[in-house]
Amino acid sequence: MSVSIISIIGLGYIGLPTAAAFASKKKKVIGVDINEDTVNTINDGKIHITEPGLELTVNEAVNKGYFKAVIEPEPADAFLIAVPTPFFPQQDDTYPKPDLSYVEAAARSIAPVLNKGNLVILESTCPVGTTELMAKLLAEERDDLSFPHTHGEDSDIRIAYCPERILPGNVISELIDNDRVIGGMTKSCSEAAAEVYKIFVKGNCMSTDSRTAEMIKLTENASRDVNIALANELSIICDELGIDVWEMIRLANNHPRVNILQPGPGVGGHCIAVDPWFIVSKSPNSANLIREARRINDNKPHWVIEKVKSVIKSTIHEKKINSIKDISIACYGLSFKANIEDLRESPAISIVSYILEMHQGKVLVVEPNIEKLPNHLKKAELTDFNNAAKKADIHILLVDHREFQGNQPLRGEIIDTRGIWNDR
Repeated sequence: MSVSIISIIGLGYIGLPTAAAFASKKKKVIGVDINEDTVNTINDGKIHITEPGLELTVNEAVNKGYFKAVIEPEPADAFLIAVPTPFFPQQDDTYPKPDLSYVEAAARSIAPVLNKGNLVILESTCPVGTTELMAKLLAEERDDLSFPHTHGEDSDIRIAYCPERILPGNVISELIDNDRVIGGMTKSCSEAAAEVYKIFVKGNCMSTDSRTAEMIKLTENASRDVNIALANELSIICDELGIDVWEMIRLANNHPRVNILQPGPGVGGHCIAVDPWFIVSKSPNSANLIREARRINDNKPHWVIEKVKSVIKSTIHEKKINSIKDISIACYGLSFKANIEDLRESPAISIVSYILEMHQGKVLVVEPNIEKLPNHLKKAELTDFNNAAKKADIHILLVDHREFQGNQPLRGEIIDTRGIWNDR
């Protein structure tokens, strides 16, 4: 299909880099976002998120006229939907339920400007069957056009599901170099979507159907979650048995067919900590291992907190401290993974929040990738490594940033959840 204008609905961590990638290939890109500040920021050639190299690409695309941001969708040849898919507040102890209202709103917003021959691609992570649901919604809005679920290969509009595979902090190169799964509702839908992605993707574009593509995205992150859950559970067991889990894993991984991941304080980010619930939501009676992995990883921060409480108690006893207010705690790292500023779903945030609630003494935070603390952590003091190392009685390593590698506090008790100070 001939593609001259591409519309990206949702200009967040996925949509904005994708828009920039198309624009860098001299395609006209119309970015759509409901946040007016986001739109204005982008049209000024700046960005509202942090991602290395992205602002330069966006600035060049805007200044050369290949990229603009708007509030309302405009006609285009292809529409890519990259909006959030959060969960409703959990009402019981079963599992969180997905909120697809953003996908539905995005579909309704583009419906009035669709024309025969257009392609609609859903990129948002979602439960299996959401692409078909979107097609039905569009059909309800535009009964003058035909869609794949009723007209198959003869449909006026092509529809596909094509999930991203990116790593925050390295988004631009991963968008370009990684293979893409192209899940069309029909073969012609897959072909049309693959043609669009090949504008900038150097990796393979592998075609399948939309439901399989949706499941692939969820499975990739559920697989990681399950493997991390094994590592986290082993860390708890080894702690109970007086075994150094880091040494145990290192030696076990010498087996040619064993590759245990590294444990941590939990699982964060917008993918691994979230996506497995989409599988559970569709098959709640069958996704037992996936559900248990989520439970293990969600509970790991609570285990860390219990370790902190234990160390506080022993510190008071050993140092004969009269008041808990005299004990200072330093927390190293807030982001959900090393060497980025992204705090989304971070277990470190949960741990520091709880420490602030329970501890009456000073709490120091060392996070080299941010300039100020989130509002709900304002009671803590953002400081540098050297100051925290000198002043704190208890040191909690939560994220293995490069700034912490090879460095460890010279005084006080250490709780190392990442295994880079465990040889002290």
